Amino acid sequence: MGNILITNGFKQSVCDRAFYSGPVSKFWAYAFVLSKVPELGDTLFIVLRKQKLIFLHWYHHITVLLYTWYTYKDTVAGGGWFMTMNYTVHAFMYSYYTLRAAGIRVPRPCAMFITFTQILQMVMGIVVNALVYSWRQDGSCLSTTENIFWSCLMYFSYFILFCSFFYKAYLKYPIKNKND
Repeated sequence: MGNILITNGFKQSVCDRAFYSGPVSKFWAYAFVLSKVPELGDTLFIVLRKQKLIFLHWYHHITVLLYTWYTYKDTVAGGGWFMTMNYTVHAFMYSYYTLRAAGIRVPRPCAMFITFTQILQMVMGIVVNALVYSWRQDGSCLSTTENIFWSCLMYFSYFILFCSFFYKAYLKYPIKNKND
C-alpha cells in the first residue's frame, strides 16, 4: 500500500486491484480472507471463559467473514485499503489481547487507543467507499453498486456500534479513584 501511495498517489491506491494478482500481495489478500475464520477463536474463548459476549463482537465477526469472502471473489477497488487498515488495527488489538492473556496489566489508554483506531478504520472505510463510488463514474475504480452498498452498510453499522462501545466503556462512567 505504501509503495502505491508513494509512486502512484492516493487515487491509484484506492482504485488499484493488482494486489489481488501480484505474487506477494495476492498471498496477503488471501491470508486476510482466511484469517477471518481463526479470528472466530476469540469468540470461542469468550464463551468458554463464560464472559459476556456482546452484540458488537459476534455481529462484527460474522459480517466481516461473509463480506471478505464476497469482496475477494469480486476483486473490487478499495479492498487494499480495507485489508491494510484491518491488518494494522488487528496488530495492535491482538498484541493487547496477548498481553492481557499473559496477565500483564495494560494501561487503560491503550485500550482506548485501540477502540479509537477501530472507529477511525470505520470512518476511512466509508470514505474509501465514497471515493470508489465517485471514481467509478469515470471508469478508474472498478466495483459494483451492490458491493459499495453492502460495504457502506457494514462500515456504518460498525461505526455506530464502536462509538457506542467507546462511550459506554470509557466515557459514561468516571474512573473511580482508589482512595475514594
